[in-house]
Amino acid sequence: MTENKLVKPRDYYFDNAKFILIFLVVFGHLLQPFVAEHDSVRILYSMIYTFHMPAFILISGYFAKGFRKSGYLMKTMKKLILPYLLFQSIYSVFYYFLLSEDRFSLTFLDPEWSLWFLLSLFFWNLMLYVFSKLKPVTALSIATLIGLLAGYVDSIDGYLSLSRTFVFFPFFLAGFFLKKEHFLYLQKNAAKIIGGAIFIAILAIVLVSPGLDEDWFLGSKPYGEFVDAKVLGLLMRVLIYAISFAAIAAFFTFVPKRQFFFTKWGKNTLYVYLLHGFFIKSFREAGMSNISYNFETFFILIVLAFSLTALLSTNIVTTIVQPVVELRINKIKNFLQRSKSFSHESY
Repeated sequence: MTENKLVKPRDYYFDNAKFILIFLVVFGHLLQPFVAEHDSVRILYSMIYTFHMPAFILISGYFAKGFRKSGYLMKTMKKLILPYLLFQSIYSVFYYFLLSEDRFSLTFLDPEWSLWFLLSLFFWNLMLYVFSKLKPVTALSIATLIGLLAGYVDSIDGYLSLSRTFVFFPFFLAGFFLKKEHFLYLQKNAAKIIGGAIFIAILAIVLVSPGLDEDWFLGSKPYGEFVDAKVLGLLMRVLIYAISFAAIAAFFTFVPKRQFFFTKWGKNTLYVYLLHGFFIKSFREAGMSNISYNFETFFILIVLAFSLTALLSTNIVTTIVQPVVELRINKIKNFLQRSKSFSHESY
């Protein structure tokens, strides 16, 4: 007789964090068309971008501790590279029809929309094979130095997502070296007070810096795109690193530990990330930027972002999309068989 293996329960804390972050990704993309014309939107947008993707990346690094396990690299490639190639192709077709382009263009070297994350995440996992052998302080120092020096390369941009790969790697590496007790400390009441103070301080920095380009937080451009003196760009990126790490810590102090109705959706963030761009692009092409922005618009965008995030996180969506993403023909057959059985039972 075989023994029943105890199933380790999911950590509600990280599922909550991931759902909140993917909601902010969708919400931030909905806000983007209004940034240039409205200071209040620019401030909110900048605040979101100080931590939402860096925190996502840090969580990815935290859960990459088993990268040395047999088959991990192949599994990671299947989970990241296959969806990247598939959705890169789909986006090219989507843009061709949506934007009524004159010719069809497909390239796998310049990630479309938000697909850069899949490519960079694969590279970060590869880089662990080298950086994990170093002491945490040494590894993080080298990774940060590489991120700072990357801004001096004028040709670095979206190509193979190299800029973001190097600039955001310190967040991934920090997550890899973090332990559970670090997050337990951030869950204490005293930490919440400090976290609140940090967010207030960051808000003050954004308020007194109206010339602060929110694109600094994207990590996708060289210094030459922002300033003439590149040394100023380096100093600016040092400040951005400091702000983002502080904002990440502050964010985790406010993530709830218990289970909520949205907690279960936190395990499906990849599907939201892959699919939400089709809706956002369609909204923008439909004339979203022409909409008058006011408090009602802000409320509608929040509801729309939450609804879209929730919809794309549901089991029915993931059940349909997962076989396509992972190219599992047997899952497609099983889904069709279940659908067929259900339709027969309905009569």
